[in-house]
Amino acid sequence: MAIVSAMKSEEIEKPGTTVSEASPSERPLDLVHLSKYTFGDRSLEAELMGLFRSQAGVYISRLEAAANAKDWRDAAHSLKGSARSLGAWALADIAEVAEHRDFDDTSTRHADLARVRDSIAVVSAFIDDLMS
Repeated sequence: MAIVSAMKSEEIEKPGTTVSEASPSERPLDLVHLSKYTFGDRSLEAELMGLFRSQAGVYISRLEAAANAKDWRDAAHSLKGSARSLGAWALADIAEVAEHRDFDDTSTRHADLARVRDSIAVVSAFIDDLMS
């Protein structure tokens, strides 16, 4: 199920679509969830999105530097939690799949890392567009 929802999200994202043009189901962040999570506090929403945006590279670096299965799982799990708190459901699904992969399968691990990078880029671009 997680892979299906992540794939659907990747298929519907349209380059060049602005925040105002994207329907709620096309957005990489569930803004309704984020608003509920922050009790409608717009400054807190902006702070959380900015924090995610500034930490995005850290998540990728931790996955790249993972020396063993525990490090990989911990990094993917942290990313999953951060994505879920924002309502970045597709990214959270991708991180969850990565979290449960066999660490010793190098090609699958690299493919998961590429999907994480791509999804983080989509969420980060959305945040940048939203905050500009």
